[in-house]
Amino acid sequence: MFDYGEICSMTLLDGLNVIPAFPLAELEVGEHFYWEIGNYTVHGQVFLTSWVVIALLLIASFLGTRNLERVPSGIQNFLEYALDFVRDIAKTQIGEKEYRPWVPFVGTLFLFIFVSNWSGALVPWKVIEIPSSELAAPTNDINTTVALALLTSLAYFYAGISKRGLGYFKKYIEPTPILLPINILEDFTKPLSLSFRLFGNILADELVVAVLVLLVPLFVPLPVMALGLFTSAIQALIFATLAGAYIGESLEHGEEE
Repeated sequence: MFDYGEICSMTLLDGLNVIPAFPLAELEVGEHFYWEIGNYTVHGQVFLTSWVVIALLLIASFLGTRNLERVPSGIQNFLEYALDFVRDIAKTQIGEKEYRPWVPFVGTLFLFIFVSNWSGALVPWKVIEIPSSELAAPTNDINTTVALALLTSLAYFYAGISKRGLGYFKKYIEPTPILLPINILEDFTKPLSLSFRLFGNILADELVVAVLVLLVPLFVPLPVMALGLFTSAIQALIFATLAGAYIGESLEHGEEE
């Protein structure tokens, strides 16, 4: 769901006569449940579903680590498998020497996106009624995916600068200063591609399932829902893998010559 945009005319001065401003056009796609926090307006439904996802992850972490066993079983075994999986992603993309500090970041991205995507397919959010809106998976909102993409951008900038200092920015003029505009444009396209890929795939999957349930409400939507679970997991893997790759690339550019 996109936020609304509004284009207003400017106040016109004609001598001493003032013509008040008036809206020329207004566009709104979808309805939102807004919270007013000071001078800021936020999407309340995104916060609600995000807190549910965060609570699920915290509960799973607590249950899996409160009684650690030498031979893991149950949820502890699942969490250790998830940790090994995320560690392999970070090690492959960042490198064996420097991947360890970045495992929590890459793992948090993967688990939050994975649980958010699956919640959109498994949790009947639309049954829960809130004023002027409806609940959906956090990654079904462009604001969430853009925030995750910007965090990734900050992470790989931090990785490069912490490795080499301001000398990290020499990469923009290497191997030739002619590539400066292209290298700068690349840093703008990375968060755009990350955010719109995730948002577009999750939104499209939920729309397809909703249309099929409306047209053929019995057995036909089930295979599509199963495919949606698979693609949701793949999208979480792609996002985490690309985040690790961008961080690894920054650390590589940060190597001292």
